[in-house]
Amino acid sequence: MQEPFKYLTRVNRILLLAIIAMTTGVTSLYAQPAQTAKVLARGGGKTIIQGGTGLAGGFVPVITTIAFHAERKGQAVSGDFECLALVPAAATGNGSGQFTVNAMYVTGQVTSVDVAGKTATLQGTATITGLGAGTNVPFTFVVREGGPGSTSVLTASGLTFQEILLEGSFEVP
Repeated sequence: MQEPFKYLTRVNRILLLAIIAMTTGVTSLYAQPAQTAKVLARGGGKTIIQGGTGLAGGFVPVITTIAFHAERKGQAVSGDFECLALVPAAATGNGSGQFTVNAMYVTGQVTSVDVAGKTATLQGTATITGLGAGTNVPFTFVVREGGPGSTSVLTASGLTFQEILLEGSFEVP
């Protein structure tokens, strides 16, 4: 405390330091804490589509890899959704159990979430390749919390996929 305070008496220096300390303390009390994001739903894993491609596709099995998360920060909801659907190169016989053909890929941003108990409904827009291809395509993903055996339903481009989780977990905290 040499130069800036050289003209202040010792008592004035103590008072000045007390005022600075009190001002800093009051400012800290009223400072807004950083908002933390609240997780609304998240998960990932491997699923199988119930009924595969269905009658129109010859009942070819479909395996998907799904990953998603949705969170709320203040009033804003954000998140991401990914779903890669693979089918075998051969419908039956040799190679029919090797899921190597990309039938559909959905990559989207979650813009709203509705949680009811242990079920979450995520909505947003996605870019889709393969089945239902397009950009800014609205999608809805309904997910029920749990591990293998849990279910989810993806609706996009007028298509509905009912899925059963084989590996991984879905969380709706």
